Amino acid sequence: MDPLIRLLIIIVQSYIIGSIPVALIIGKSVGGIDVRKHGSGNLGSTNVFRILGWRWGVLVQILDICKGFLAVGLVAYFFDTQMPFQNRTPFEDATVVKLIAGLSAVVGHIWSVFAGFKGGKGINTSVGLLLAMAPVEVAVAAGVFLLLLFASGYVSLGSIIAAITVPGTMAIRHNIFGVQIEGYQIMVHSFIGLAILVLYSHRANVKRLLAGTENRFAKLQLFKRWFG
Repeated sequence: MDPLIRLLIIIVQSYIIGSIPVALIIGKSVGGIDVRKHGSGNLGSTNVFRILGWRWGVLVQILDICKGFLAVGLVAYFFDTQMPFQNRTPFEDATVVKLIAGLSAVVGHIWSVFAGFKGGKGINTSVGLLLAMAPVEVAVAAGVFLLLLFASGYVSLGSIIAAITVPGTMAIRHNIFGVQIEGYQIMVHSFIGLAILVLYSHRANVKRLLAGTENRFAKLQLFKRWFG
């Protein structure tokens, strides 16, 4: 098969995987509702959590994470060593294609072909991509997310800062602590792009945060309850 066609197949298949509207499917199967017409209208785990409860919210979160992880994992079955273009990065060809596949899945989640090109905010699918490629950075970002969530009750705030934390952590590890990260340049730039994409998908949340009208999970403000 022509290398360019193979790469296009990987991009399309990853986009389709990311486009699977898990929240929409769960909402209609469990509650008989279209979650786009309730709560924030977002096809993500937070909205499902708010509408159907934490059990279904967690299920949607896990499945959305799996979409990013699966998109990256399937590259091994559809890709060989020949690239359709010259690879000028220090990464192996397969690793570059994994990044492309993971980002395609995130785009699919945000602009789902199965839901009128609307979807979620891309956080969970991004986590799946990052788990497959940068587990240390994911662990740090998860800690930041939980800290902000328990302090503020804002899922959106925690998600945005966690997304920014990933390339930041990688830069600190590499440039300050001297950790040798293979293909650092393409990795950190790809994750900066991913953070920008997540920030763009949260633009309405940012406006509400600045205006003080963002939805807050007050029950999750553990720090306030413990020390307030």
